Amino acid sequence: MTGAATQPVAWVVGTFDTKAEELLYIAGLLRAAGVDAVTVDVGTLSRDARADIGAAHVAGHHPGGAAAVFEAGDRGRAVIAMGEALCALVRERLSTDRIDGMLGIGGSGGTSMIAPALRLLPIGRPKLLVSTLASGNMAPFVDVSDLATLYPVTDIAGLNRLSRTILANAAHALAGMLLHPVPIPAHDDRPALGLTMFGVTTPCVQQVCAGLQDAFDTQVFHANGSGGRTLEALAAAGLLQAVVDLTTTEVGQHLAGGVCDAGGHRLDAAARHGLPWIGSLGALDMINWGGPETIPARHRGRLFHVHNANVTLMRSHADEMVAAGRRIAQQLNDAAGPVRLLLPLGGLSMLDAPGQPFHDPQADAALFDVLEREFRQTSTHRLVRVPHHINEPAFAQAVVAQVRDVLG
Repeated sequence: MTGAATQPVAWVVGTFDTKAEELLYIAGLLRAAGVDAVTVDVGTLSRDARADIGAAHVAGHHPGGAAAVFEAGDRGRAVIAMGEALCALVRERLSTDRIDGMLGIGGSGGTSMIAPALRLLPIGRPKLLVSTLASGNMAPFVDVSDLATLYPVTDIAGLNRLSRTILANAAHALAGMLLHPVPIPAHDDRPALGLTMFGVTTPCVQQVCAGLQDAFDTQVFHANGSGGRTLEALAAAGLLQAVVDLTTTEVGQHLAGGVCDAGGHRLDAAARHGLPWIGSLGALDMINWGGPETIPARHRGRLFHVHNANVTLMRSHADEMVAAGRRIAQQLNDAAGPVRLLLPLGGLSMLDAPGQPFHDPQADAALFDVLEREFRQTSTHRLVRVPHHINEPAFAQAVVAQVRDVLG
């Protein structure tokens, strides 16, 4: 926990004009559990004086002042403005380290106001959102944070035997997180490395982690789109000292429209932030889709492999791999820090091996060729040809050697 107080401080946030009873109930439970609860009102029509931090005070943190909220003339604009004001207030208070955790409740409007503020809390600091939207797609609200969500089952519209139970679960969950923090070793000087992994590159990454764990804190990210974005976000925040990017499939997914798309900023950890980058081409032999019915009609006749009922893999064509290779070369050429790009000449994934359905040496060769042409080698940027499959122990050993060479 943070701050000078002996009790952790938790903010309980919501609209007092519609949910005061629920908010005060949650705050009371937190206080009974030993947490100092601070209620925060973000109601755009609120005149309730019971909140510790009133709506007018929150709204006053908007760059345009409280009028931007209360004189918006439209509920949608008012909700957006109040969300911006709450974020400004949270940023201000975080600078004095007085928010140890936060719990928000809301429907669609409350969720849209509160979720961005919850995401401002550092990773690892408890943040929980009880939302009527939680049974649907929460990706826009959670993004790549460690925000926990809970579906209230009923609408958040008064206390009853069901809502009391679920809101109490939320309060006690936050209290548990705050009152029982995970012990962190007093001294761990090992540099933090971000590694990327897919199921089809798991043997490689596991072997690399085993070879580095004595000197490095290895943090593995699933290269499924959100995982790559998380890695890039942590790198931008200075929480990683280097990236061991063995599974760059998200670059190909982005260019081909696959579902494991991390966006156009993948590889920014090297290109924009100058982190040392040691990586490879894991799973660039495939593009991911959902179930068979989700595959675009233009891909009929392609080579597919059913991973499970909800994941279908499509073998990348040579031209798709060339496009991905060109993009990787462009990003890495701009990297300010050291770069080691290892080419696994024996194959890119479990499925891209002799006897496996995606084994296609000619397509792989097209990828290797474009990288050898367009990746600019310098004294700090090196291309390393490794005559092994990506999951072979010899390839993992080559990666470990390059990491130790770059990072010392």
